[in-house]
Amino acid sequence: MDKKAYQFLKKNWPYIFAAIILILLPNLLSDFRLNLFGKFLTFAIVAIAIDLLWGYTGILSLGHGVFFSLGAYSMAMYLKLKSEELPDFMMWSGLTDLPWFWRPFKHFWVALPMAIIIPALLAIIIGFPTFRARIKGVYFSILTQALALVFSIFFIGQQPYTGGTNGMTNFQEIFGYSLSEASTMRGLYIITVIVLVAVFILSRWLISRKTGRVLVAIRDGENRLRFLGYDPSIFKIGIFALSAGLSGLAGALYVPQVGIISPSMMGILPSVEMAIWVAVGGRGTLNGAVIGAITVNGAKSYLSETFPDIWLYFLGALFIGVVLFFPAGVYGIFERFKGKKAEEKGVLSNRGETDYAAEK
Repeated sequence: MDKKAYQFLKKNWPYIFAAIILILLPNLLSDFRLNLFGKFLTFAIVAIAIDLLWGYTGILSLGHGVFFSLGAYSMAMYLKLKSEELPDFMMWSGLTDLPWFWRPFKHFWVALPMAIIIPALLAIIIGFPTFRARIKGVYFSILTQALALVFSIFFIGQQPYTGGTNGMTNFQEIFGYSLSEASTMRGLYIITVIVLVAVFILSRWLISRKTGRVLVAIRDGENRLRFLGYDPSIFKIGIFALSAGLSGLAGALYVPQVGIISPSMMGILPSVEMAIWVAVGGRGTLNGAVIGAITVNGAKSYLSETFPDIWLYFLGALFIGVVLFFPAGVYGIFERFKGKKAEEKGVLSNRGETDYAAEK
């Protein structure tokens, strides 16, 4: 084996192993569990997006449910028009013609890009004046919370165009394949795995470049970075737009697998929960973001099934326990253990050298 290939495999074998396991899961899980896990993987993409913004850049957004939902609605519009010429909720509201802004979403090549572009564009519109005005910290978090509240209320009020409180559901097919077929759901799961791996690789590449070091510098000392001649607002706007676009992409993958999207996903609580995934997993570590999203949602699903009356107490205890005892998150536990093992190895190595020197 080539030396470079060997070094690559030695360095990245955990990621390769994890990717192989994800691809093999359709052969190990029931259709219901696989569909549930596919939903968790879309949340993992959102967690990576938030980690880029919060963990590496130090900007806490509590409104990412909006970006996720905008991407989900874009895909839902396409799926709805594949099933019905005029969506049922429009007929119930008295509409007889398809609104002009719905018509482009008849095409997948419009719906998917719009699922990324619309959230990214909204992030730029919000981020440009906000970051130029040097609004940051808790003030920015409150602003994004207000964004989540405004959009959820707006979508609820637009019943004829968005489905109102009920949102959009009853999707029948995608690319001619029935969404009720197990084979279709497996295909969507595999696509989600591929996208998650691609997003993870893109994020690792970005963090390893000079841009990544600038983002960390914004988090750790923005004023110092400004004195060095950089304009932090440009990087903030860029990473905010990228984070929003990735969240929209996750929403587009979420809809065909779950079969529904409603304004409730735009609210404050889902957005706060998304930040919790990153905090539990370990912010500032892409691995932690993925682990946190899967762990929290997996625990949520298991506890709600096993303890339907008191599962929220268990989930709350999990959050409190991680914050109090493992502030670096779940991934931080592995890193701490890894560091101790390395330290012990170094001590033993030094002892061996000392014993050898004494013998000489």
